[in-house]
Amino acid sequence: MSKVVVHAEDLTKVYKMYAKPSDRLKEAFSHNKSKYSKDFYALDGLTFDIVEGETVGIIGRNGSGKSTLLKILTGVLNQTSGSIDINGKISALLELGAGFNQEFNGIENIFLNGTIMNIPREEMEKKLDDIIAFADIGDHIYQPVKTYSSGMFVRLAFAVAINVDPDILIVDEALAVGDTRFQLKCMDKFTDFMKAGKTVLFVSHDINSIKRFCKRAIWINNGKLIMDGNTDEVTDRYMDFLKSELTLEEYYEKIKNKDTVEIEEEEIVSAPVTQIGEVKGVDIFDKNGNIVEELTHGEDITVKVKYQVYDLDVEKPVVGVAIRSIDNKYICGLNTLLDSVDVPWKLGENTIELNYERFNLTGGNYYFDIALFDKTATVPIDYKSKIKTFFVKMDYIAEGIVVLNHSWKVK
Repeated sequence: MSKVVVHAEDLTKVYKMYAKPSDRLKEAFSHNKSKYSKDFYALDGLTFDIVEGETVGIIGRNGSGKSTLLKILTGVLNQTSGSIDINGKISALLELGAGFNQEFNGIENIFLNGTIMNIPREEMEKKLDDIIAFADIGDHIYQPVKTYSSGMFVRLAFAVAINVDPDILIVDEALAVGDTRFQLKCMDKFTDFMKAGKTVLFVSHDINSIKRFCKRAIWINNGKLIMDGNTDEVTDRYMDFLKSELTLEEYYEKIKNKDTVEIEEEEIVSAPVTQIGEVKGVDIFDKNGNIVEELTHGEDITVKVKYQVYDLDVEKPVVGVAIRSIDNKYICGLNTLLDSVDVPWKLGENTIELNYERFNLTGGNYYFDIALFDKTATVPIDYKSKIKTFFVKMDYIAEGIVVLNHSWKVK
């Protein structure tokens, strides 16, 4: 079995919020234990395990509780309730150099950081040359850090954190430090660290970086764990949440059941029915003929449009199918006029199928608009917006909206 190196059980951190400073004193000296504060849950019942060798991304909006979680993991803060068990030595790239003494020189601060991380001085002496070489700040290593430029400061801080051979490394938006050459050196060290089977907790607002480095992601918001699983799906759903107009509670209910983000019935926009024809619905089929609402990037799918005809006196009607992202960006619009296809038009229910080969949208939620038009595709007979939502699952193979068919050639 895999070794669990971080175990959090119902982890909760509560802060007392006071309307004014005097309320703090009133509460402290209240004989009847009157409460003058409101509880703010920075973390609210987080439970998760991280096993040895995992690289786990932690995502969430500002104020979601990420920093609080990292500070508890590193021992800077204590939780209000619940438990956190760490099995291994932790090194953190949080606020780089937060443990430095401005009056000490670089060498003294290296040993100070070792003391903070409970690393014996003898062990730090063995690592000293590697740290100095990695920082590469020359004779400044013997000067007080208060004289350092910001670039030298972060170089030394990163060198200390990454070279103490921790079992668990916590990285918080700290990889892009220093000049380009130093960033390349940092990235090489970071990837070597992961290849060595070390455990990494990586916090970043750069979702593509999370996708690039992590196979698993944890999404927290308002201190609650919203989703924990495959990085691509978690990050795609997180980005959809940011784009959507749903409240967290509405989206959270969808996520718990791994549903697509459905559009409420009253949000479906329909042109006035002209009694000529009406769009009745749309289904999505995979290559095996199963109706689906969750697609895999690159698979062949069929969209079946159902519509009702009330009046035969229409010359060469047009069916249009448009795809939009959850934030209403127009992705792709196709219609039978552009593709020179004759549309069935008989009284009663009719159907037409649109086949997509290698459906190459990137991961996330989307929806279909379906329309019936006149022969010029200008006058709507009926137009249904947001009639069908669907979710695309995709591994991290590209960025943007669509993956174009391509190949590389090296000469």
